[in-house]
Amino acid sequence: MRVDDVLAVLSRAETNGHALVLTGQLDRRMYERTNKVLEAAGGKWNRKAKAHLFDNEAATRVDQIILSGEVDVPKDEFNFFPSPPAVVERLMELADVSHGMRVLEPSAGKGAIAFACADAGARVDCYELMEENFVALAGDVRLGSVRHMDFLAQVPEASYDRVVMNPPFAKQADIRHVLHALRFLKLGGLLVSVMAASVAFRDNKLTADFRELIRQRGGDIEALPEGAFKASGTMVRSVIVTIPNDE
Repeated sequence: MRVDDVLAVLSRAETNGHALVLTGQLDRRMYERTNKVLEAAGGKWNRKAKAHLFDNEAATRVDQIILSGEVDVPKDEFNFFPSPPAVVERLMELADVSHGMRVLEPSAGKGAIAFACADAGARVDCYELMEENFVALAGDVRLGSVRHMDFLAQVPEASYDRVVMNPPFAKQADIRHVLHALRFLKLGGLLVSVMAASVAFRDNKLTADFRELIRQRGGDIEALPEGAFKASGTMVRSVIVTIPNDE
């Protein structure tokens, strides 16, 4: 079920544990459509709680709907999906990686982005949390350092010319990863990241502040074609965000 016209309503909703509360004034037609989506996703209106209640975390379920624009979404879909060749190609065009640059890939996965940067002549350092992926990356001579740890736990050092990345999306982790990654850029550096399409329209404070940061730094949000990650087994809708570090 496509839910494009309900996404803005869901993006403003407040969640607390298993409960979701719709905010703002909705006309009857919009409420009925939103309620239909929430019920299809497993939410049930509870008069006493004055909220829709889910069997699991409401924030997680709603994030899945916002990310994909669909109700029927596998619960573990947004933790890891490799960057397809066409997406990597566009990242490289925007990042303009050249020989001798230091490049960071903070969520390297199977190395699609990291190896493209290395092939362009850059020294590439990576972080990867998944054991299987880390072992494969650590044994490849094309890469520089490969660390098996949570990137968000790393103390920033502003030493990179480029950050090129495809971070996890669940619970808006992509925004937190990008904000942290910006602190690793040299003055004059550039960050280029795949992100959830919801960064362009969500209304919560985290997203609104992030869009303002992009604007202030002269960055850009470019929509990827629908189905850009279909080859990786997901229809999650995504964009590419570029943010210069000229401050």
